[in-house]
Amino acid sequence: MIVGLSNPKKKYHNTRHNIGSWYIYALSKHLNKLLREEKKFFGFTTSINIYSNNIRLFVPNIFMNINGSAVYQIAKFYNIHLNEILVVHDDLDLESGKLKLKYSYGHSGHNGLRSIINNFNNKTNFYRFRIGIGRPKDKKEISSFVLSEPIAKEIDLINISIQNAIKETYILLSNIA
Repeated sequence: MIVGLSNPKKKYHNTRHNIGSWYIYALSKHLNKLLREEKKFFGFTTSINIYSNNIRLFVPNIFMNINGSAVYQIAKFYNIHLNEILVVHDDLDLESGKLKLKYSYGHSGHNGLRSIINNFNNKTNFYRFRIGIGRPKDKKEISSFVLSEPIAKEIDLINISIQNAIKETYILLSNIA
């Protein structure tokens, strides 16, 4: 399963904190797939096939700090193990447009990751794409920063990193096929 962390779509879709969902929508568009709302999972989902891997795409449509409950619920329903999940999320510690792939690492203060780790009994053995959004100069502004829309230059850089993440997804999946 590939999960794009997010806050509720209507109000927060264009914010920095929803970059994980931007990735999922870009990947589904690339594959000509539409996500549909699944109320029982509190999010939007579709299935795709890459290199004979059947993959569920998922965007939670609940607040970031409880995304883990939705991820856990859909993973349990489809019998998807934590180490079979790739989580895509925004990252304050990377400049806008930077991308890093990690495996089995802590939450680094990210509430969506913290929620996933808590819901999976404090386990961290999952993949993640960290997409950089930069960091405000004043630590007191972090909440308003992640819940605001990036400027045009940042959007361009973020979209490039999302396209690179899609390419990296194919590489990652080719190694496990």
